[in-house]
Amino acid sequence: MKKHGILNRHLSGALAELGHGDGVLVCDAGMPIPGGPRVVDLAFRAGVPSFAEVLEGLLDELVVEGATAASEVRDANPAAAELLAGHFPGLGLVPHERLKELSAGARLVVRTGEARPYANVLLRCGVFF
Repeated sequence: MKKHGILNRHLSGALAELGHGDGVLVCDAGMPIPGGPRVVDLAFRAGVPSFAEVLEGLLDELVVEGATAASEVRDANPAAAELLAGHFPGLGLVPHERLKELSAGARLVVRTGEARPYANVLLRCGVFF
């Protein structure tokens, strides 16, 4: 049994399969999930687990070379916008409809229980060397 890090076996296994350039969508409970990508649904109740908790846990485990979010997050969810800006100084912003289109190319979708709007980010995996 693992001692620390991500304990959810489905998520831990899915992360181990990711490679350079793969996309990981971390999304709120309301984001439409595209067909195709592997989905690990962590949502338990509204707000649990939060977008911030899941993102922080993923960033402890992944090398991320880029990130894209919906431009609407700035006005609709300032807390999520601040969180994303703090982690990704070069955060790409696109209209929400475009983010949904881009999400179809993700390799993994991690759904949180977040109940605040536009708490979604598409991560692009990097390499550790």
